[in-house]
Amino acid sequence: MSTAAPLSGASGKFPTLTEVVRPEASPLADLSKSMGTSPALDEMQELMVQRVLQRIDLVLERRLHDALAQLIQEQTDTLMSRVREEIELVVRESVSQAFEAEAAPLPPRA
Repeated sequence: MSTAAPLSGASGKFPTLTEVVRPEASPLADLSKSMGTSPALDEMQELMVQRVLQRIDLVLERRLHDALAQLIQEQTDTLMSRVREEIELVVRESVSQAFEAEAAPLPPRA
């Protein structure tokens, strides 16, 4: 009981660009049409939606936490490397200036 038009593409499996392909009716859609809507069905659907949203919330929270933790760790590592380099530069310059000051000849005493 297919409502889709037969395909006449080269292999018979794929439509050509000029053909209109209509999807077949889903068995679930037929079932829901035959059942109609009822308060019990609506309540079950709402419950399912709520449960799916709760699962999505948990998964998103866990994945975002992991992703942010990894990003923060990477940025911290990069920052620590740059801070160490800057501290090393400042210490070298300070030591160099201290040696230069000590090596300079003292002014003669009057």
